[in-house]
Amino acid sequence: MTANSNNLNVGMRCIKYMLFVINFMFVLTSVLLITVGLTIKTIFSEFDTFVDDHFMSAPTLLVAIGFILLAVALFGCVGAAKESTAMINIYGVLLAIIFVLEVAAAISAFVLQGQVEDMLVRTMFKSLDKYNDNPYVRDAVDFMQSALECCGVHGREDWEGILATANPVNTTEMSKEIVLPESCCEMHYQGEHESECVWFTDGCFNQMNFVISQSAMLIATGATTVAFVQILGVICAFMLAKTIRRTKTQRALRQWQLQQSLGIYNKPINHYNPPYVQLNNSEKTKKDPDAQDFIYQPNSPSVN
Repeated sequence: MTANSNNLNVGMRCIKYMLFVINFMFVLTSVLLITVGLTIKTIFSEFDTFVDDHFMSAPTLLVAIGFILLAVALFGCVGAAKESTAMINIYGVLLAIIFVLEVAAAISAFVLQGQVEDMLVRTMFKSLDKYNDNPYVRDAVDFMQSALECCGVHGREDWEGILATANPVNTTEMSKEIVLPESCCEMHYQGEHESECVWFTDGCFNQMNFVISQSAMLIATGATTVAFVQILGVICAFMLAKTIRRTKTQRALRQWQLQQSLGIYNKPINHYNPPYVQLNNSEKTKKDPDAQDFIYQPNSPSVN
């Protein structure tokens, strides 16, 4: 009997440790999702002039999933520590909901990836047209060209006719007719007062397309990978809940059998039919002096 009880205890501890390990993996995964989501959201924010607003939904959803997964993992650890099948079942349901959110984030990221090229061509040319009129757009275009070391959308010829030739900022060495902003060149200082401007020749579209597309792809692949791991967590959670329920039932059965073998099991008293207590002569005399002892025998006649 003791060996069986020890086996049950060892099995329950193994189940707890397994669930703790799974939750620890989910904690690391949640931190990774939050980090990736915040990083991509920062990238999109830096180039928000060229990125539509609905592109921000995918990294925001990824960050939200990370925080929810972190809370659910802690909830699962508490359920394992208390050996609560109800909490672990709720934990499995919450993991299933997170799985649905991750699939939604992956699908939205894949859809957004197919929209990147058309979006960038539209927003970048629109920004060049507003370069002279909007200081915010001007700063965004200058930041893009300086950070990515590029000029124009497909090349510096995209600046033709945009900047006024009467008040040029800088001009290219190859063509005096195209006026370019200062952000299209990188200053190389040769001495204390001498400097040389090296003009960028590549357009910004290829670099921007790579940055935005890879960010969307990272969201899609990351959410998809975690979703498959998540569904395994859901299956394990329900299996562990079933195992804990069976183990707790076996443990209760062992305790009941031990009580039966030791003779300490007490049958509950039925308050509607209390056990018969025979009165002694003194008590019967007090209640009815003429009463006589009567002992019921199995063959005694019944009163109908």
